[in-house]
Amino acid sequence: MEDLHRAVELSAEQSWPHRTEDWELFYELGEGIVAECEGKIVGSIMAWRFGGNYASIGMVIVTPEKQGEGIGRQLMEAMLDRLEGWNITLNATAEGLPLYTKLGFEPFATVHQHQGLAPTMPLADLRPGERVRPMGATDDMLPALYSQTLGMDRDAFFERISRDSQSVVLSRDHEPVGFALLRRFGRGRVIAPIVAPDLGGAQALVTHWLGAKAGRFCRIDALVGTGLSEWLEDIGLPSVGKVTTMVRGKAPKGSGPAKVFAVASQAFG
Repeated sequence: MEDLHRAVELSAEQSWPHRTEDWELFYELGEGIVAECEGKIVGSIMAWRFGGNYASIGMVIVTPEKQGEGIGRQLMEAMLDRLEGWNITLNATAEGLPLYTKLGFEPFATVHQHQGLAPTMPLADLRPGERVRPMGATDDMLPALYSQTLGMDRDAFFERISRDSQSVVLSRDHEPVGFALLRRFGRGRVIAPIVAPDLGGAQALVTHWLGAKAGRFCRIDALVGTGLSEWLEDIGLPSVGKVTTMVRGKAPKGSGPAKVFAVASQAFG
């Protein structure tokens, strides 16, 4: 599709790493609007709906020569009209914060983008009865665990992205209590999402994947306040930037024994 080809060019203009395949997944799972000027696409925005009450917005891009002309706001307002009545989340760069604030979004979390060549890792320090293993056919409760942990319906979303991912499960006394997916994205691999009952569990999952990909480019979008970002800095996977998670409407509130340590992507949340 011609629009997707131009969308890849728009993200490349921002020095974003998204491949054609990344955009194809975004489009398959969501919906988008483009801005045109004199027959040329000069801006984009995408949204993804989860269940019947939450949606996320991402990939808000305006080509450099058209920035400052209000195109970003027009794209946002057009998408907000489509999502009337939904609780909407997004991850905002510092540049986007003023616009999103004016449109009624409020901050509620922060995400640090960690990336670089995966360091060589020691064996994970597992507690008695703990194991990191490949996801199997009997792990059909994981989509529900993800949805419960996030506070929104991500069942169908999890099932789709897991098809393109390698997945490992954290089990304790043979019970699945967390997971981490690894998939191709941008310049290499992204470990996302990461769900675990505690920091030690998240570290065990990350240690598995970084150890498997030592010396290769990896990325993790870690939620601030979980302890994961600080640990990633300590082991040599540095933070290269941050975004502010914002919501218009009611912020999602997860429940249950696990929590999210790294988001699926800055676009999806």
